[in-house]
Amino acid sequence: MAIAPGARGTARPATTHPHPATAGHPTVLTGATVVLPTGTVENGRLTVDGTRIAATPPENAEVIDVTGHYVVPGFVDLHNHGGGGASFTSGSVDDILKGIHTHRLHGTTTLVASTVTGDLDVLARRAGLLSELAEQGEIAGIHFEGPFISPCRKGAHSEELLRDPDPAEVRKLIDAARGRAAMVTLATELPGGLDSVRLLAERGVIAAIGHTDASYEQTVQAIDAGATVATHLFNAMPPLGHRAPGPITALLEDDRITVELINDGTHLHPAALRLAFRHAGADRVAFITDAMDAAGFGDGRYWLGPLEVEVTDGVARLVADGTIAGSTLTLDRAFKRAVTVDGLSVEDAVTALSATPARLLGMDDTIGSLEPGKSADLLLLDSAFDLKGVMRRGEWVVGPQLG
Repeated sequence: MAIAPGARGTARPATTHPHPATAGHPTVLTGATVVLPTGTVENGRLTVDGTRIAATPPENAEVIDVTGHYVVPGFVDLHNHGGGGASFTSGSVDDILKGIHTHRLHGTTTLVASTVTGDLDVLARRAGLLSELAEQGEIAGIHFEGPFISPCRKGAHSEELLRDPDPAEVRKLIDAARGRAAMVTLATELPGGLDSVRLLAERGVIAAIGHTDASYEQTVQAIDAGATVATHLFNAMPPLGHRAPGPITALLEDDRITVELINDGTHLHPAALRLAFRHAGADRVAFITDAMDAAGFGDGRYWLGPLEVEVTDGVARLVADGTIAGSTLTLDRAFKRAVTVDGLSVEDAVTALSATPARLLGMDDTIGSLEPGKSADLLLLDSAFDLKGVMRRGEWVVGPQLG
């Protein structure tokens, strides 16, 4: 596996156990607890025919008994910088594919590739490369996180490369993505911020408020201008105050906003996560990884854009000052934590990991839930909510591990 220059890490190759059935052969999963949009069905049955979920099984379907397991939709990650030792910002095509595959092994069947702050021309070239992978169906789009963010809330972004969100420069990036730009994170209080939000809304690109030092009032203005997402709510923005409620309050109280949450136990206290869920509801929460290269790979030294990162015990921090630098999270871990630590229902966790992000991407007609006609993207989880199988477009990425 490739790793960023100068990085070190312990590779942890994922082991898969493909089911012997021929790829694309009609399959019926029986005996499972199936999580559907209409509710959870005990002792349920789900049929896959080709790349799609089918209403009724064909006569030649193979039956697999998955009693004692949950069947849930494949996870959808809106915000992901890499994994498996590879960076979506700087890796080769082969590296990027390895990173995508790493997250598929952990249940993410749909992924938006995120970049980090860099030189505008470099980001434009990267957008061109990533757009080709989007056209091939490997990723669902491109998310530009930076360089249009606040130096006051830069997090693990290079301050020297930050810039105000000039609409002409924002347009340059989304044009370079050739129709595959999914989202741009902006500090909307900066000069050009509101005009850039309006531009993105007109072009059908999600405008996300993040890495921001905005006030409550400024955030309301950005929402009214067309912003629809809060980039990793609570992180890289002013804290909620009773006299200065700041962006968190504005983002939570407005039904037009979907809030991203990083549920790794490091970025958020469980009480903060529960606060967001109780106020916004699962239909407005999208769990993300914000993963960097080390996800699914191991501790060591890595690069996040031009900044060096040390990963220790699975927590990524900048070598220079200890700032948290993305995560090593995978969405299967986010799901398990949601139901076993945070006390969320399985149904709410599924909504936040599948249905809500699919809807936000405008892809809920094909992914995000288990319904006839939709893509056969599904996961098997055991009673402890550990991942035991991954199917993407009707083919097992990780075959059923039922023993």
